[in-house]
This record gives sequence, C-alpha cells and structure tokens, in this order.
Amino acid sequence: MIKSIFKGSPPSSSEGSNRRLLVYQHCIPLCESGDLQTEVAADIIGLLMLETHLLPGASLAQLASLFVDAIKVGKMGSGKSLELFPTVLTALAACEALSYGKGELSGEEYKKQLINSLCSSRWDPQCVIHLTTMFRDVPLSLEELQFVVEKVIRMFSKLDLQEIPPLVYQLLLLSGKGCKKQILDGIISYFKEQDVRQEEEQKHGECLDLEVQSIPQDQLRHVEGTAILHIVFAIRLDHELGREFLKSFKTSYGDLCPFSIALLLSVARVQRYEEQVFDLLKGAIIKSFKDEQLQQGSKFLQDLLPEHCSVAKMIVDTVENSVFGWDHVTQGLVQLGFFLMDTFGPKPGPFGKTTEGSTTVARTPTQHACKLGGQVLLQGFKIHEPIRGEILEQVLNRLITKTASPVSHYLDLFSDIVVSAPMILLESSSKVTETFDHLSYLPLATVQGLLKAVQPLLKVSMSLKDALILVLRKAMFSSQLDGRKSAVTGFLLLLKNFKVLGSLASSQCSQAISSSQIQVDVHSRYNSAANEAFCLEILSSLRRCLGQQADVRLMLYEGFYDVLRRNSQLASSIMQTLLSQLKRYYEPEQDLLPPVKLEPCISAHGDQVYLQEPLAHLVSCTVHCLLCLQNLRKSANPNADNSDDDDEEEEGGYQSDLQTMLESMTRRMIKCELEDFELDKSAEFSMGSSVGVKNNIYAVLVMGLYEILIEYNFVKANYSKSSFEELIELFSRYHKLSDILKEKSGKSRVPSHKTPRSLLSMSFISTLITVLFRDNTQSKKEALSVLRSNGEFERYALSVVVQKIQQLEETGQTDGPDGQNTEKTFRFLCDMTSVLMWRYTNIPSMVEEAGKKEKHSTLSLLCLEGLLRIFTTCQQRYPDKMSQLLSTMDIADDDAEQDDVTELNYFYIRQFQRALFTQLSRGEEEFNSKEAQLLVSILSVLSRQLKPSSKQFVQMITWTLKICKETSFEDGAFTKGMLSLLFNLHVLYKSPVSLLLELCQDIHSEMGDIDQDVEVEKQSHFAIVNMKTATTAGLLVLPQVDRVLDEMDWLIARKKNQTASDKSTPGEATQTAGQQEPTEKAVTLQLGTLLTALNELVQTALPAGTCTITLLRELTRTYTTLTTLVKYYIQVCASQHRTLPARFEKLVKLSGSHLTPQCYSFITYAQSGELSGGGGDDKKKKKRSEANTAASAKLLRETKAIPNLIFSIEQYEKYLITLSKKSKVNLMQYMKLSTSRDFRINAATLDAALQEQDISQEETESQDAEETQEPKQKKRRQ
Repeated sequence: MIKSIFKGSPPSSSEGSNRRLLVYQHCIPLCESGDLQTEVAADIIGLLMLETHLLPGASLAQLASLFVDAIKVGKMGSGKSLELFPTVLTALAACEALSYGKGELSGEEYKKQLINSLCSSRWDPQCVIHLTTMFRDVPLSLEELQFVVEKVIRMFSKLDLQEIPPLVYQLLLLSGKGCKKQILDGIISYFKEQDVRQEEEQKHGECLDLEVQSIPQDQLRHVEGTAILHIVFAIRLDHELGREFLKSFKTSYGDLCPFSIALLLSVARVQRYEEQVFDLLKGAIIKSFKDEQLQQGSKFLQDLLPEHCSVAKMIVDTVENSVFGWDHVTQGLVQLGFFLMDTFGPKPGPFGKTTEGSTTVARTPTQHACKLGGQVLLQGFKIHEPIRGEILEQVLNRLITKTASPVSHYLDLFSDIVVSAPMILLESSSKVTETFDHLSYLPLATVQGLLKAVQPLLKVSMSLKDALILVLRKAMFSSQLDGRKSAVTGFLLLLKNFKVLGSLASSQCSQAISSSQIQVDVHSRYNSAANEAFCLEILSSLRRCLGQQADVRLMLYEGFYDVLRRNSQLASSIMQTLLSQLKRYYEPEQDLLPPVKLEPCISAHGDQVYLQEPLAHLVSCTVHCLLCLQNLRKSANPNADNSDDDDEEEEGGYQSDLQTMLESMTRRMIKCELEDFELDKSAEFSMGSSVGVKNNIYAVLVMGLYEILIEYNFVKANYSKSSFEELIELFSRYHKLSDILKEKSGKSRVPSHKTPRSLLSMSFISTLITVLFRDNTQSKKEALSVLRSNGEFERYALSVVVQKIQQLEETGQTDGPDGQNTEKTFRFLCDMTSVLMWRYTNIPSMVEEAGKKEKHSTLSLLCLEGLLRIFTTCQQRYPDKMSQLLSTMDIADDDAEQDDVTELNYFYIRQFQRALFTQLSRGEEEFNSKEAQLLVSILSVLSRQLKPSSKQFVQMITWTLKICKETSFEDGAFTKGMLSLLFNLHVLYKSPVSLLLELCQDIHSEMGDIDQDVEVEKQSHFAIVNMKTATTAGLLVLPQVDRVLDEMDWLIARKKNQTASDKSTPGEATQTAGQQEPTEKAVTLQLGTLLTALNELVQTALPAGTCTITLLRELTRTYTTLTTLVKYYIQVCASQHRTLPARFEKLVKLSGSHLTPQCYSFITYAQSGELSGGGGDDKKKKKRSEANTAASAKLLRETKAIPNLIFSIEQYEKYLITLSKKSKVNLMQYMKLSTSRDFRINAATLDAALQEQDISQEETESQDAEETQEPKQKKRRQ
C-alpha cells in the first residue's frame, strides 16, 4: 500500500511531496508503537529509507524535528524507527539552503543545530543505546562528535548497571570516528566513581540499613569484567585506541584506579603492549612508593599536600576484585607479581655475596615493591585455582635457576604458600619432588630455606619424604662440599621433626611443626616404631660425616642439640656418637697434660694447614646435650634423686663417663700452662707461615675449650665458692691466651685477627650477667663475690654480650643452642636489656673512675654499646615488639604511667637524656666523648619510636635544640651526632630551612669571610658550632640542603604534570589556577630562605677539599632547581596567561643580585686554593699546606665542579630571558654579567703587582732605566 502511495505521489510536485511526508509522519510512530510484527516494521523502515533522499529540504527538516521531539518526549523506546534518522540527517546535510527562523542556513549548519539541541535535551535512559548506535551512521564533524560523546558519558550514571556493557561496546565502535581519549577516560572514570561509592557503602554499611546498598558488589564486578573484555577487544582491532589508552597513564600515576589496573593487565595479554604495560606499572609502583617515602619523611610536604594515593593498595584491590570471574586479568597478575619480584628482589653483592640479610621489615621503595609482588602472588594462589600450578612451577624454577643471586624472597613466598594451602600443594607434589633432585647443586642457604618450607608436607606425604631421603643419601656422597652440607641440613631437619614415641616433652616441641590444616597422627604405635627405625637409620648416615671436613662436622655438632631437645628418645644413640668421637681426642691418662690431643685436630695439605676437627664445638655440643638431658629428666620426674643409677644401666653409662671426663679436663686445664700447648709468648702467630697458622688454630681451639669449661662448671657449681674459684682460674688462663693473640695480631702489618666468636651460649651469658650485676640473694653472695672481684671477668662477660647481639643484628640468629629460636632469643634480649640498663643507671661512671680510671669506665661503655645494639636489633628484627622489650626493663617501677607505649618509651629517653646532661655538665676536661656519642645514638634510635604528632616528640625536639644551642664542646664526633639527631627530628616537625639559615650564619661567623678584610658580624645561635666543629657542621648542613632541593624538585615536577593535564582539559584550568597557589608560594619561600643560607656559606672561608666541592655541587643543584622553576613559569605563562607572582620576582632578584656574584668570587677563592693556616716559618707546615693545596686543586679539576656550576648559572639566565619575553616582565635587570672565565684579569691583584714592581725598581735604579721602562708601559697598556 505504501509503495502504491509513493508511486502516486511524485516528489517533484508539492502535493506529492506533502503526501509522502504524511506517510512518513504516520509510519514512524506506528513502527515505534510495537503493534506491528517486527518483520513488517523492518520492511516499512527499509522502504522509507530508500525514498528519503527524494524528499525536499523543508520536509526533511520537518521530519528531523519530528524525530528530535519524539526523542525529547521519550517516545523512541524500541529504537526501531531510529534507523531512519541517520538517512534523514545525511540527506539534510546534502541540502544547499534551508529556511531557519527568519533567515536561511546551509544543510550542514542545520544538522549541527539539530544535533546540538538533541544533545542538550533530556534523553530517556531507555533509548541511550539506540541513539548511540544511531550516531555511528551519521556523518559527524569532530565538534559534533564531542557533543555526542559528552552527552552519552553523562548519561552513564542514569542507566541501569546491566545496560552499561552494551553501551560501552557501542561507544567503542563510535570511537572509530575520533575522541578516543575522551571515550576511554569517560568509561574509566565512571567505574572509578562506582568503585569509590561501593567502598563507601561497604564502610558505612554496618551503621546503615541494608536496603541502602545501591550497587550489589558482585554485579558491579561482573559488569566491570565485561566492560574490560569489550575494551581489550576494541584495542586489539584498533591500535590507535591502544596508543591513546597507554599515553593517558604515562604522565602520572594519579589517574590509576583498581579498574584501570585490571584493564592494563588485560591489555598486557596483547603481545605488542605487554612490555609497555609492565614498564608503565613498574614505574608507577616504584614512583608511588618513593613519593610515599618522601612525604612520610617530611612534615613540610605532609602539611602542603593531601594524602598520598597508594598504587600498591589499588593492585591488592584488583587482586581481590578478580575473584568475580576476571580470568582475563589473572594471567596479568601472575606476570606482574613475578616481574616485581624479579626486578626488585635483593641483588647479589660483590663476589656473589648477598648484600641484604632477609630483614623482616621492608624499608626502601624497592623492598616494598618486591614485597608487593609476593603479596599479589600469594593472594592469587589462594583465590584462583587455574593459576596455582603455574605460580608454584615458576617459584620452584627460580629457586633452582637463580643460584647466583639471593632468593630469600622466593623462599618466603614458597613457605607462605605451603602454610596457606598445604593440601593443594600435595596435588602437585611431583613438582616439589623434581626440585629435590637439584638439592645437592643449590647454595646452602637456599636448601635450608626450601627444606624448612616443605617441612609441614613431609609429615603428610610418605612419597615426598621417601623422595627427599633418597636425594639426601645421594648428596651425602656428593663431590661438592656444599652438597654434603645440604645433606646434613636435611637429615637434621628430619630428625627434629619426626618424634619418636616416649620422647620427653620439651616446651618448644610443638611450635613450627603443626600446620593449621594438617592434623596427622604421628604418635600412633605404628608410626612411632617406624619413626624410630627411620631416625636411627638417619643417624647412622650422619655418623659418616664425622670423618669429613670441619665444616660438615660443625653443622652436625650445631644441629644435634636441637634434635635432642625435640626428640629425647634418640639421646642414647646421639650421646654414644658424641662420646666415641670425643674419646679420639681425649687423653685418658690422668697425669698427662694437656688433657686433649690437638695434633689430630689439624691436617696439612702441602704447605697448607687447616682445621680438621672443630674440637671446641664438639665439646660444646656434648656439654649442651648433657645439660639439656639432665634438665629434661629433672622436669619429667622431679622427686627421683637416686634414679640416676637405674638410668645409667639402660643407657650404657655414658652420663657418668662424660661427667668424669669433663671434671678431669677442668682439673687438668687449670694446671696447664700455655707452654703445654706450645703457645707461649715466643710462639709465632703470623698468618703468613704454616707454623703461625697452626698456632692460631690451636689458640682458638684452646680458648674455645676454656669457654665451654667455664660454662659447664658454672652450671655444675650451684654457687659454691670453691667451684667459682676454679672457674676464675680457667678464665685467667683464657685471658692470658687471648691477650697474647691480641698483642701478636696487633704487631703484624696485616691486622689479620678478629676476636674469635665466643662459644658461650646465649642463655648462659644472659644468666651470667644477671647474677654478676643484679643478684642480691644472701646465700649466693659469698660465691658471687669471687666473680665480682675480678674486673676483667665482668668486662669479658659484657663484651661477649655485645658480640652476641651484634651477630643477632647482622644475621638474625646467634651461634650455639637456641640461637635460631626467635622466641627464646627475644626473651634473652629482654633479660639482658634490663640488666645492662640497671648497671648503667645505678653505678655512675664517675664513681668507678675514682678507683681504676682505665678499666671501669669501659664497663659503662660496654653496657651502653650493648643497649644501643639491642635497640637497633629490636627495631630491625622485631619491630612490633619494641614496647614489650621496654616494658620488661624493670627500672621503671617507680613510674606510674606505664600503660602508654609512648610514655614508656619517653621514660627511657629521659633516662638517657639525664645521663647525657650529666656528661655535659662535667666540663670539657672530664667529658667522655665515646660515651656521649653512644648516648646520642641510643636517643636517635629510641626517638624513631615516637609519633611526630605526640607531645613527647615536641619535648624531644625542644631538648635537642637546647643542647645544641648551649653546649660549646670542641668535639667533632659529638657535634656530628647531635646535629644529625636534630635534623632527623626537625624534618618531621617542620621545614628545616630556617634552621639551616641559622647554622650557616654561625659557620660563616666562626670561619671568617673569603675576603680577609671583611669583618663578619659575630652571630651565635648554636654554641655547638665553633672553630673546631664548623667544618663538621658544614658537611652536615649540605646534605640537608640537598634534601630540601629534592623536595622542591619533586613539588615542581608534580605541579608541571598538573598543569599539563589541566591543559588537556581546558575547562578546569581557570578554576585550578586560583587553588594551586599554596604549592607555588611554599616553593618560592623555601627557595628564598635556602638562597639566603647558601649566600652565607658562599662567603665563608671553607677549607679546600670535600667541603668546598660539596658546596659547589649544591650550588649547581640550586641553580638547576631554579631553572626548573623558571621553565614551569614559562609553561604557565604560555598556557594560562597568568602574571608572574611578586614573590617569584623577589626570588629572582635575590638570586641575581646576591647569590650569583658571590658564587663567582667563591669560584675565584676555590681556584686560588689559598689555605689559611698554612703560613708560619715552620717549613714542615708550609710543605704540608702546599701538598694540601695541590691535592685539593687536583680534586677540583677531577670533579669538574666549577665548570658545572658556571654552566648551570648560565642555563638559568638563558631561561630567564625566555621567561622575560613571555611574561613581559624584565627579569634580567637583576642579573650581572659573569666574570668567571678561563681568561680573566683581576684588576685589584694586577694593580698591587705593578706597584710592587715600581718599588723594587726604584731601589735598584741603574743606567739602563730607559730600557726597563718600556716593557712596563706595555704591560700597563694591555
């Protein structure tokens, strides 16, 4: 019917065209109404489309406005007839002219008006998708497209969540026409907003009713997942879109959010973007951590800027969100995790040594990034089934292949995986078994970590255990020493963890064995019998090691004690093994001295002598095992005193044998003189000859034996006076030998000898110092007085304490029993802390010094050194236990306010402040610099625990300032400590520039001006800066200047990025211009004060050398920073047409009129290298000063500090000229022309030289005066 109407209405006649228009006007609502069948409607629309171009312009205009009105009213629900609209618009655009209102418009213009009114009107949410689809077919100019895109993005928030993915899809298709960045930004910011709302709702969800939740989380995540798929698909097809997407994140990471990170990770699956994406994320992560560190370290930045947005948190959120079926993101997450761990893991140091011990706390940005990688992988492993195999495989591969670099971070990850999901690991146990095959080729540390990690699995899986035992047996016969060591480690670990029934419970048995998800009945009858056979079999394997190198034996001796403590049923076989080994070296004849044979303990290979049997460790192991067994028995049946004999018969009598041996050894070792070991004063100890090496080995063995016997006898003595006298005898022998060693090694040119590590156990040394210094029990008094009267012994005890703590600080464990048990070690630390603190505070060093000046002041110093090391270790290894450590120190009993950690911490700070104050009030002659330095170090460690916002922190700063202002001791090291403490505290309190200015003025007034005629005004803010310490202060001030410049550079760069991003979205630029002022103001003020401070330093007569060069470097940096600021203002002037702030002009004036001229005169001063203090008649002095001058001149030449400075000043001036042109402000009026060039004539020096010449010539006037006159005139003419 419609066809026939069209046939009868020729478009050329007006009547025909009107009739046609009528048909159109009726058909469109008819199709939209939904009364027709879809096929019929589609046919009608198809027919109408074909005929559209025949309509005249006016009818087209009418039709178009019909469409627009229908859309405005919301009648275009089904979107059927919208297919016609693009055809109408295209036909319209082709028209020459249309009447519009009173005038005429071209078709293009008319179309633009239509689109404009359409986009500014209200759209029904239902038809948004249809409209977006429709616009794909309309030819649009760029401006029109922007209108449309903006409108669609604004509509996002009005739509239902389910409708977002199809709309995103249509928008991405539309992006083919342009506006790619706008579309991507719009989509990402919409999801970012939704995420934030979702998070807010979750936070407040607890306190609100449940119905409020507008977006169910799982639904949002699924929609996001679909949107990500659409975008990635579009990027695969349109590389331009991909480029735009990555470009938007390159400048700053501030725009990242969990959604965009997930999107980036999905895009990374497209091969051409993979590398770019990971580099981008790596950069963002490390920059985020660095910025966070910078902000946390400076109060000035915290006040100036809002909270830091953490990329790490976003990545962790992305991992959590990926639970909702984001399979396309998980692969990227795995790659990212390993990428971070590989890039930022610990690096091998020189000669393949590990530089960082595995510290418990991440401190640097790189450590944080590595830890983040581990977190991502661990979370991914827990959440996603499909990627588990891959993660596990990659971790194990890295453990095997990365033998040259440290793998502690992978070991940590692996052990976390085992603990979190042991059962899942068993499914892929074949991978773990494969790893075992490589054990004998891996570095020892890796093997130890790996075996510790798989330990929970061995209990459950017989096959794993069998595989491991096979591998370890092979390794026992490995040709590599490390392989055999690995075998010993592995076997000892197995012995520790497979309990034999009937073993006496030791308090530590249970820990670190049971993994939360595994409950295995290791104690059933069958198991324990099997375990016993299994353990004895392992022991017989281990006995073979007793014939191997000293290193292997050493491991065995260090491991037996732990095995025994966990598995006391193995006692008899272990003790028999030790006893038979000991008998090889023991001299059974009671009258013969010495009681041990040292010959078999060493072996020679050519002219090399080396240790074969670590005898001292063997005895140590035997003693500790014996004592441990006796304790276990005591605790098992405390009443049976006489049961020893019964036990003896069971156990083959090793106990009494050992006791007699040890008693006989003690007796005979006391009788021994050093000659008996061929170790008297005349013996040779140089490490160059084989005799010297042999004697050194003997000496260390004998000293070790003495130490073990001291410990054994102390435990056995039970506070009897006679035994303690024997103990002191043993000590005096030890002391004699150690003195000889010290003396000999002091003489040799190579200081070869460190003090050998003490063999006393941590528990013993902790008990010993407690009874020495704090035990007031009446019954023990007499016996203890024997030990207390020996000052050397007290000092030895304290030095061992310091040595043990140092070892703990460096490696995280100590030698000897329980050395690797962190709980116990921490308990010993607490005990030691309280003793050392008591000893230091209750016996003032003044009192001691009256008696013996030399010896006893060192006791206090040892106590302090011990405390300093304990606090440092605790902060590194047990960061969360600091308060626990402090609360065990029981001096604080008299103070009531114990509950608050900060208060407690401050209580101890006050104790040490008091001690330091006492030191300072004693006057300079009595001042003990070493003690003061230790006190300052302790104060700086403890003050790190204070929160910068607390009142205690402010009190601490006030106190430090007061000390620095009032103390005038000429002690460089003390000054250095105090000023470092002041700077570290001050930067967390407020910006340090004013402080730096005062210090620079002090240094200037102390050291005098570079121009000797100038009298510097005497200023003294800080008494601590004086003639002697001014250089030290200068060297401390300059790094602080560097730090301030770092912050300025960072702020300016940040502002630059903001300005750049404002430029790309011009709408917001004007409004931000007003708000952004505070940062600029702060930067200008900071730099102003800094320039004034540097202006003081540049005029100071600094000694040639490091100080001068560092100052020149800092000046270069200052000008570079000023140049960056000028470039920033050039950018601002170009894009926003703002006037320059008056403050900035002042800054330029300050730099030009004050600093630059002074810099040039300082350069002249530095180059002339005139050292004050080099004068005097003394030739030696003169020589030395000349040598100094020469050295510093050479240093100046090599470092190129001067040319760099001149270059940076000139760069600064060059950009100032550009800025002057851009801003129409003459900034160059403040600048003076530079005079510092390679060729220069210093007018004053020249005149002086000429006058001297005149005088000398008058004196020696002679006949040929005319001839000499001419050259002189020439010279003047020049």
